[in-house]
Amino acid sequence: MRLATASAKAREQRTVPRLRDLPRAEWIGAMHAYQGSGLPGFLDIEVLELARGRMRARMALREELMMASGDFLHGGTVASFADMSAGWGTCASLPDDVDGATTGEMKVNIVATTRVPDALLSVATMLHGGRTTQVWDVTVMRESDGRDIAYFRCTQHLLRPRG
Repeated sequence: MRLATASAKAREQRTVPRLRDLPRAEWIGAMHAYQGSGLPGFLDIEVLELARGRMRARMALREELMMASGDFLHGGTVASFADMSAGWGTCASLPDDVDGATTGEMKVNIVATTRVPDALLSVATMLHGGRTTQVWDVTVMRESDGRDIAYFRCTQHLLRPRG
C-alpha cells in the first residue's frame, strides 16, 4: 500500500474524541490515542490536568527540541507546546453541537529561555467560550525554577459537522 493511501486510510479511521461522551478518567488516554502519532506524540507531552476550561501539562526537554544540540530552546517548541495545551483544553470544552476545533490565530511572547536538562510546564485557561470561537491563554514556565518563559494567546475556531 502506498504511503499516501495508508495515511488517508488512517485519517478516515481516526476522529477527534468526543470527550463529553467519555468518563473524565478516559479523556487523556483518548486524546493520546488520537494525537500520539502526530506532533504531540513527538513532543512527548505529559498531561497533568484536563478539565473544561483548563489544561496543565509538562514536557521534558531533549536536544531535538533545541535550536541545535547544546543550544537554547527553539521558539517553535514553545509555540507548539502552548498551542497543544490550548487545543487539548478546547477539546475538553467543546459545546455539544461541535465536533472539533482548529487554531485560527495565535500570538506568543517569549520572555526567557532554557537549556537541557529542564522541562516546560504549561497552564492553559479558557478566557472566552462562545458559539463559534474559544480564546485561550497559556503560560509556559521552566520547571527548574518556575520562571515564566512565554505568554501565549490563541483563538480556536469551533468546527461543526458538515451536512
